[in-house]
Amino acid sequence: MIDPNGLFRLETDIDPAQATAPVLVVALGGFFDAGSAQGLVVRHLMDRLDHQVVATFDIDQLLDYRGRRPVMTYRADHWSDYDDPMLALYRMVDEDGRPFLLLSGPEPDYQWERTTEAVRRLMLLLGVERIVHVHGIPMAVPHTRPIGASFHAARPERREGHRPVIGTVNVPGSLASLIELRVGEAGGDAFGYAVHVPHYLAQSDYPPAAVKALACLAEYTGLRVDDQALREASDETMQVVASELEGSPDAAELVATLEEQYDSHTDEPSPAEALLDSDGKVPTADQLGEEFEAYLREETGK
Repeated sequence: MIDPNGLFRLETDIDPAQATAPVLVVALGGFFDAGSAQGLVVRHLMDRLDHQVVATFDIDQLLDYRGRRPVMTYRADHWSDYDDPMLALYRMVDEDGRPFLLLSGPEPDYQWERTTEAVRRLMLLLGVERIVHVHGIPMAVPHTRPIGASFHAARPERREGHRPVIGTVNVPGSLASLIELRVGEAGGDAFGYAVHVPHYLAQSDYPPAAVKALACLAEYTGLRVDDQALREASDETMQVVASELEGSPDAAELVATLEEQYDSHTDEPSPAEALLDSDGKVPTADQLGEEFEAYLREETGK
């Protein structure tokens, strides 16, 4: 492996001894993020909290530009702007003055193992004790019920008390998941949450999922970040969804079916139990896809 230290650069005005923080939040764009749960949280943190760049990664070594072309601005007769991609490590301070780190930017297309080792070295340099990741996944749940989240962790003691929703499955990998795996293999504390987003709303911004994601971060890190702006956006979104359902009987029927499935498992259904079908199994990806495609056909008329 090429030396991972050559993959990142500390900012010249940063003293590592003064930039330490116990928590690292990993939020890499590119991997599927239903409802933009992770993306909305990142934007909220950047807007709400004081932050500074601690380190940047050499994105030219990591990104497939032709696969994800950056946006450029053309004005009449010349190029005026280039939205250059940036993968950076930020140091933030929460509402109580507690510092934490945020790794944010496009998920690298190349050199995952080298990037993972670079992140581990930065963790050691900056005194990181735990690493956490949150994002959204589509689930067959109605938007009218409490949002759930699946917990995963490298350490067995972290997993105690959490009921798994599914068993063993093979899924496309992500760099955030690889970082969690490698940090765990080295004895570190790495964990995360996958927030359950109604599959028929997964393609658009869904602020209620971001509220849940932020709550998950707070629960396991102790960080405190005001979520009022996200809650206001959530209220607006729920009003829009309710209005659209009034004009689409088929979509309303789909939601009613999901509500019945959710409520039928227990008098006080847990978000995990509500994912199960009548046979006690999690609906397959094909089943979810069929329902979602049917909903889209109804909405688009195609």
